[in-house]
Amino acid sequence: MHINRLDLNLLVVLDAIFSEGGITQAAAKLNLTQPAVSHALARLRDVLGDPLFVRAGRGLAPTPFARGLIEPVRQALRGLEIALAEAERFDPATTKRRFTLGIRDVLEARILPALLHRICEQAPGVDLSAIHVDRRELEAELASGRLDAALDIWLVLPEVIRRVRLMEDRFVVVARSGHPRVRGRIDLDGYLAEQHVLVSARTAGPGLEDVELARLGLGRHVRLRCQHYFAGCRVVSQTDLVLTMTEHYARITNRPFANQILPFPLQGPGLDAYLYWHANVEADPASRWLRSMIVETMRSLPSRDL
Repeated sequence: MHINRLDLNLLVVLDAIFSEGGITQAAAKLNLTQPAVSHALARLRDVLGDPLFVRAGRGLAPTPFARGLIEPVRQALRGLEIALAEAERFDPATTKRRFTLGIRDVLEARILPALLHRICEQAPGVDLSAIHVDRRELEAELASGRLDAALDIWLVLPEVIRRVRLMEDRFVVVARSGHPRVRGRIDLDGYLAEQHVLVSARTAGPGLEDVELARLGLGRHVRLRCQHYFAGCRVVSQTDLVLTMTEHYARITNRPFANQILPFPLQGPGLDAYLYWHANVEADPASRWLRSMIVETMRSLPSRDL
């Protein structure tokens, strides 16, 4: 017998008939009609290949197969009942589980210290995995439950993916403290005249700052393309290249280097961060708790720095 042929409701009927000793009594216990219970028993007999119950006086007696089956069935039903009750109430102080969060490194460094501090205080049994997720796979990962939530910039996603804005950031320019041409400020002409570091996980294509420049018919010379902002900031600290990145992350990453952090010379749109989750966990207590932890953490962080 293949498990995918078995309806969970049939196991509930099996337990009720076993406990009550008859179809009429089981129907009353389950608040079903007698024909409905009889039909469910017929389906069970067909699926399991056993009569399950035989006439014994005015009631029904279980067959040896049914007697051997009833305890595992009851344990399974009880386990499911406990799991559903636990999921419904979700007490963070006592639960033990791991959440998986999709997140970009620029947000990871900013939120994780404070988020973990908050989680450890409220939920000592909760663990967290922060992972990189391909944006093309985000909808599927959230729908499947492999991701509980995700933090990223604004993305074009279907309505089944819910979102809330967490914060707004802006671009800044990073240059070494002794840069011969960048001394406390940089205008657009000076910015375009410099050689640049572009940080991107992609092997080719423009950065967001290049898109903003292209809108004005402008371009820049990218001398170095690398994968991580820490590496980019270190390169900047030892060369005359400049790097464009978000302000909050720049203030974290540049602490070891004492690089200059200057306003981006264009009035571009802010770089907002959003929290994403799937509609199928909208009302789930555990998901609501995780989302509240993330939102509260982000809104409690200082506006300019950690």
